[in-house]
Amino acid sequence: MTIGLSLRYILISLFMFSISAGAAEMFEGGVVGVHDGDTITLLLAGNQQLKIRLAQIDAPESGQAFGQRSKQSLSELVFNKAIHVKKETIDKYGRTVGTLFIGEFDINREQIKRGMAWAYRKYLHDPSLIQVEKAARLAKVGLWTDPNPMPPWEYRHNTKNSSVSTNALPKATTIKPSVNFSCGNKHYCKEMTSCEETIFYLTQCGLSHLDKDSDGIPCEKLCGHGR
Repeated sequence: MTIGLSLRYILISLFMFSISAGAAEMFEGGVVGVHDGDTITLLLAGNQQLKIRLAQIDAPESGQAFGQRSKQSLSELVFNKAIHVKKETIDKYGRTVGTLFIGEFDINREQIKRGMAWAYRKYLHDPSLIQVEKAARLAKVGLWTDPNPMPPWEYRHNTKNSSVSTNALPKATTIKPSVNFSCGNKHYCKEMTSCEETIFYLTQCGLSHLDKDSDGIPCEKLCGHGR
C-alpha cells in the first residue's frame, strides 16, 4: 500500500516536472532582424536579443538562387511581429534552434510550403515536412521553379572545399566575375560562354564539378593553358 502510494507520488512528480520543462522551452518576443531565410533575431523582455535558427529547415544561402527571396519571404511572415518560439536545442554557433509560431501558425513549415526552404534531412524529426516539400516541388513554387536546385547543405560543402588557385589560372581569367552572372541558371561547362563565367560558378555557386581534376582550372577548354 505504502509502496504503491509512493510510486504514485513519484509518477505524478515526474509528470509535473515534464510539463514544467516543456513550458520552459516556449518563449516569446518580437522579431527585430531577419538575416536570411532561416535565421532571425528576437528581442526578449529586458531588451535581450537572441539569434534564432529555424529548426528542421534549410533555406538557400545568400549566394544561391532564391537566397534573397527566401529572406524576403521570412521577413514578410515575422518581421516586427510578436512570435512564440518552441526551443529544441542550441547549435554549435550558440544560436537557439526552434520552431516559430504566430498563434498556431507554423512559420518553419510555411517557408517549406512556399518553396523558400528545404526540409533539412540531417536534423529532421517531423516526416510530414517531407510531404510539404514534395507538394511545393510538384507545384513548382519558389526555388522549385529551377529544374535542378542545389540543396544549401551541398552548396556550403562545395564552397568550403573548392577554391581556385589564381596562380594556376591564366592572367586573363583572374578578372573579377561580372555582376550580371547569377547562380542557378547553368550547371555544366558546355553551358558556359567564357572563362570568367566558369570562375563565377565555381567560386560563387559551389559547382566544384566544373574543376574535374581539382587543379584549380575549371572548364579547361575555356580556361586551360591550351594543353
